[in-house]
Amino acid sequence: MLRQQQKTDTKMKKILTLAAAVLLTLSGAMAQNAFKGIVKYKVESTGTVSVDLPEEARTAEIRVSGNDMFTKSAIFCGGMTEAVLVQNLTSTSCQNLSMYLNYFRSQDFEFTYQGTGKILVKNTAKESDFDSVDIPDTEPGHFYYEYVDGETKTIAGMTAKKMIRHSYDDEGVDHQMVMWYSDEIGPKINILFGGIKGMPLECTMEVGEGRAITYTATEIVNGKVKEADFLLPDGYETLSEEEMETLGNELNDAIELMQEE
Repeated sequence: MLRQQQKTDTKMKKILTLAAAVLLTLSGAMAQNAFKGIVKYKVESTGTVSVDLPEEARTAEIRVSGNDMFTKSAIFCGGMTEAVLVQNLTSTSCQNLSMYLNYFRSQDFEFTYQGTGKILVKNTAKESDFDSVDIPDTEPGHFYYEYVDGETKTIAGMTAKKMIRHSYDDEGVDHQMVMWYSDEIGPKINILFGGIKGMPLECTMEVGEGRAITYTATEIVNGKVKEADFLLPDGYETLSEEEMETLGNELNDAIELMQEE
């Protein structure tokens, strides 16, 4: 009877130990994804050659709710993108091609697409897409992330960890980009920033000819976001993959013809 009781107690201890481990794992996963708030940044020219940043581009912000993010800031959208919504591993960007389409149309180029040029572009990644992103790869045109153990600094009141993005050109030269990030907020795979393990708090980007731009988190505001803060702007239309491919090919053809003239 005593042996039976001991066996039962041992089995119960194993079950409780396993349950505790599961809870710890879940709480760790939830801790990163539980943050709701706004990360605010300053954006500065930091190279040896100055970049003239317009006033509206000197600050930026990202709204965060667990694995979801939303931004309209130029430093994070870039180019023709006016807003980006990230929902876990799916991103939806608002691309405004109207200026380019209107110009080419004024030059008598014709396009199959007849819309305004304000288009929603959706992309969905898989976790497996990022399985090898931190494995060293020195092939020309390739890159990888090096997460540096034990090196931290405080940014906007948070502990930031160091990550180095290594990328190699055709001559095999390693072009390094240092990013300081927090794995306490944001998605565990942040597709807005190439799949890094959290939210960037500081990063310097070389943009050529001695010019560089640095964005640095200045304030992390807890809690002040709601569902309406993650709504995409009105006036954008969704195209099929085939329609997007056709439009892209026709735009490239128009650009090539303009360059030949």
